[in-house]
Amino acid sequence: MTHPPQSDTAVRHVHRRQAVRRHAQRQHWRFYKGRSDWSFVPSFAALPVRWGRETAVVAAVAALIAVLAFVIVPGVASVAKPEPAAPALAAESIALPARSAEPAVTLPAAEWKRVVVRSGETLGAIFSTLGYPGSAMHEFLDASPDRTALTRLKPGDELAFLPDAGGRLAALRFDLDETTRVVLERDAAGAIGTTKQARPLERRVRVASGRIEQSLFGAGEAAGLTDATILQLADTFAYDIDFAQDLRVGDSFAVVYEELYRDGDRVRGGGILAARFVNHGRVYDAVRFAREDGSSGYFDPTGRPLKKAFLRTPVEFTRISSRFASARRHPILGVMRAHRGVDYAAPAGTPIRAAGNGRVAFRGWKSGYGNVVILEHANKYSTLYGHLSRFAKAGVGARVDQGEVIGYVGRTGLATAPHLHYEFRLSGVHRDPLSIELPKADPLVAHELARFRATVAPLFAQLDLLDGRTRELAAR
Repeated sequence: MTHPPQSDTAVRHVHRRQAVRRHAQRQHWRFYKGRSDWSFVPSFAALPVRWGRETAVVAAVAALIAVLAFVIVPGVASVAKPEPAAPALAAESIALPARSAEPAVTLPAAEWKRVVVRSGETLGAIFSTLGYPGSAMHEFLDASPDRTALTRLKPGDELAFLPDAGGRLAALRFDLDETTRVVLERDAAGAIGTTKQARPLERRVRVASGRIEQSLFGAGEAAGLTDATILQLADTFAYDIDFAQDLRVGDSFAVVYEELYRDGDRVRGGGILAARFVNHGRVYDAVRFAREDGSSGYFDPTGRPLKKAFLRTPVEFTRISSRFASARRHPILGVMRAHRGVDYAAPAGTPIRAAGNGRVAFRGWKSGYGNVVILEHANKYSTLYGHLSRFAKAGVGARVDQGEVIGYVGRTGLATAPHLHYEFRLSGVHRDPLSIELPKADPLVAHELARFRATVAPLFAQLDLLDGRTRELAAR
């Protein structure tokens, strides 16, 4: 049977009816599962929907909603109904017991803010970092008994700042020296007063000993010595021992030294009181002794000063790059010629010290030596220092003391690398600085020698005890 063509409106109605009935079949699949003859699949164009039944269903649903509203709404209304107002209560004043007075709360006092000065840091920079104005800095500077202690700060110096409740600087604290502290404090009227506090140092005597296995610094560190004390040990025996080339495995040392403490904290080392160094089996002893004129130095057991007229080496060096020789091939010129000094290889800028007390006879450029300094000493001795990168302050004619810096290592003139060329002359004749017997200093006079022996005897006894322990441990 051929159906007549349907209009667009009729097609839309068909699609709508199909969607509605598919939805009903999915919702009630259990019902339709038992009735295979009931299906919405047949063409809706051939079997149009009968809306009479649908109207009855809608009416039933509406009636159900009306019944539910009749039952539920009164209950909700009763719940929402406000409760009756409570009867007014009569107000009556009741006297409370008196409260006991509480102690006033004391706010914690502001704490001192400690500042350790760094390299290149100024007082103005510190005030600015802490948020204090320059005017406050000048107020405290004007009140300070020693402005230089604040204006010439050194790395490691310590300052302390105390603010008031409003953040204004109330007090400034600094150390005038190792044993004196200064407190600058603002009073209620705004004036700044000064208080000095004594801070005594406590000296403690320490002992240490060790045996060299690899290096002096390694052995010293193992014995508990600081780098400063190890360097002082080397300086003490520098006139007799060349610590750059004379040390051997098995050499030993014993040291009696001081450390300075304040309030239980270590401040610094106080120096070596007595020391013994065994080098190549030879024993060297040194003890510190103060003379009647106030000067002090190190002496051997006979009372003769260890300090000699000349230092064995005038520079801290890494190695000897060329020794004294009657003939050697020049590294730049390539010809054989005498080398009348000793070359000490060292980093550029290493300080060069005067080998002995003397006068600057020459300072300037001298052919292959480059920048050179020549010192004249007593008893017809003279020393020469070549290839300097720059000079120190002492000019021609100036007096210099032994150990004073006269210049810095460089590679000026005929030099292939930074080093010091050092010459030692007696009456104009070159001598080998490494082998010449250096002149000795005069010993203590008779009346001082007696006091020396009585004073240093306990120190030498301690050295004997320490040295004996070191040898005993080495023999095990």
